[in-house]
Amino acid sequence: MAPHKGSDASKDTSDKHGYSVNPFYGEADPVGGMAAKPPRHRLPDGPVAPSTAYQFVRDELMLDGNSRLNLATFVTTWMETQAGVLMAECRDKNMIDKDEYPRTAELEQRCVTILADLWHAPDPLSAVGCSTTGSSEACMLAGMAFKRRWAQRNADRYPATARPNLVMGANVQVCWEKFCTFWEVEARQVPMEGDRYHLDPAAAAELCDENTIGVVTVLGSTFDGSYEPVADVCAALDALQERTGLDVPVHVDGASGAMIAPFLDEELTWDFRLPRVASINTSGHKYGLVYPGVGWALWRDKEALPEELVFRVNYLGGDMPTFALNFSRPGAQVAAQYYTFLRLGRDGFRAVQQMARDVAMSLARHIEELGDFRLLTRGDELPVFAFTTADGVENYDVFDVSRRLRERGWLVPAYTFPANREDLSVLRIVCRNGFTHDLADLFIQDLTQLLPELRRQPGPLDRPEGVATAFHH
Repeated sequence: MAPHKGSDASKDTSDKHGYSVNPFYGEADPVGGMAAKPPRHRLPDGPVAPSTAYQFVRDELMLDGNSRLNLATFVTTWMETQAGVLMAECRDKNMIDKDEYPRTAELEQRCVTILADLWHAPDPLSAVGCSTTGSSEACMLAGMAFKRRWAQRNADRYPATARPNLVMGANVQVCWEKFCTFWEVEARQVPMEGDRYHLDPAAAAELCDENTIGVVTVLGSTFDGSYEPVADVCAALDALQERTGLDVPVHVDGASGAMIAPFLDEELTWDFRLPRVASINTSGHKYGLVYPGVGWALWRDKEALPEELVFRVNYLGGDMPTFALNFSRPGAQVAAQYYTFLRLGRDGFRAVQQMARDVAMSLARHIEELGDFRLLTRGDELPVFAFTTADGVENYDVFDVSRRLRERGWLVPAYTFPANREDLSVLRIVCRNGFTHDLADLFIQDLTQLLPELRRQPGPLDRPEGVATAFHH
């Protein structure tokens, strides 16, 4: 056997460049990392070990509230393990890149069709819609479609002499006020009156004129969980058209209720069965049961969404229509939405939403029985209810209750109502999937234990400088 000859380093070029290593693959100096004090408000000079960076961030986040005890938010705080795994597998897919990720795009279209069928679109297969980052973006898109359709009908007057307006209740989510400000539309709001905490159909019709681009109705007010009377609003606008010829379309902001009513209130007519309803939005990340980051906007048909608002791009490969305000965003939430639709079906959604409503109504009843509070709503529409202190309770107010509950981990917002009822301050509880009867019992125990101390106060404590909001969308 010929003797083995060592390699001639001067001739062998196979190892000339070595391995190309991603900088993230290498650990930082473990000893140096033990003494590292990375700055908080500028980039550190060098890297730290991934485990160290993880611990720094995790320790800070430990000071956040417990999301399961957050009774302020409408946003989903619990999903199954399989859904979490699926989202992790899809988080690097860009939703806008439909040429590279055609199956993700297909799942988005299936979700649009499913919602169109759920909301009784005339032809679900031809309904127009898209996913968004949430209901706020979806509302912006609906408002833009309203304004453009109105501008097309008034090309001889707009923008020279006509200023568009949008009619809504004073209880709308703040995104509608943003829309009116950003897109230069006059916001005409119907104030609350007495025990009416949402839009009045007759008052809405009275505010409409030739410059009205549409009327916004809310299926599930964030202030108290009540449904607005969509059918009655449409009827009032039908009568208006008969009298004046004005044809005013309606948008249904179904951020929460559009995923409740189809399963629990099937007899309620609020959706595309009403010819005047041109568009509907919902939050997939609320009662659509998906983690934050997905909403949906749907239009009755192609005529309801002006083609000129749809842009087409080809620089990612293929010809892709896009309408959303945002561009790049992860496809994980869309995949999770389709997973949830597939996982639950109609019967599963009905069971989940019924449980949330049952918990809300039971909890509302127990709070009323304490004697210190008066219910404004009872959780029998959205699984949400609002309550205030009862007549004769003078030692504390709703802001005191909110503060004391926070000390025990419960996040319950206290806030004042809008125009004409600013005198009314309330607490609101949102019951979501994962908030069980057991947790509701624990809440009642904590609230009951707080009441003796609150009753002994000499009077309400000072309100915070910025009164807590209703934790909208």
